[in-house]
Amino acid sequence: MKKSSCKHWDAIFSDTEDCELGWYEKNASKTLKLLNSIPKWKRSTVFLPGAGTSVLIEELLSKGVELVLNDISSEALNRVKNRLKDKGSGINWLCQDIARPIPDTLPRADIWIDRAVLHFLTDKEDIAGYFKNVRATLKAGGHAIFAEFSKTGAPKCAGLTLHRYSAGELSKRLGPGFMLISHFDHIFINPYGDPRPYMYALFKKVK
Repeated sequence: MKKSSCKHWDAIFSDTEDCELGWYEKNASKTLKLLNSIPKWKRSTVFLPGAGTSVLIEELLSKGVELVLNDISSEALNRVKNRLKDKGSGINWLCQDIARPIPDTLPRADIWIDRAVLHFLTDKEDIAGYFKNVRATLKAGGHAIFAEFSKTGAPKCAGLTLHRYSAGELSKRLGPGFMLISHFDHIFINPYGDPRPYMYALFKKVK
């Protein structure tokens, strides 16, 4: 993550209200659609590699999950902590570049949920490090959900060049230990009324 440094993201979260962020969602219905296809997902351990200030956090807490929240921006995480107050006391917090190895002191996850994080990694080593973390963090039988800019999506976001994805490329990068369960395209309308083509995909770690 060369350009998308801590300072870059801290500046964005310091200067921009949640509802003005280009990826802001009023609800997490598309992610929940995939979550609800996972048997017994409630009260599981969920890892968010780029938590940001997403409304998904409260949605997951209301279902009784154990959360591991990571973001490269301490500003984003502090905003979430202030928003949750004592509701966030049981959360595992991590502030690091998700391409770097995840500490093994954190609990392993049943579900990995990435909404609009992976596509900001463009360096080959960073992408490889990210997928290594997915494989190491998820338990056998666990699931991974991705929501990334599709191949027809915008080439840049937040001033940064993106690596856009298809379900096929995700499958290849995850490797033979993962099985594609489902995927769909979605046109996300950002807070400024602009359409943003996304692809959503659900995988299961089979070994």
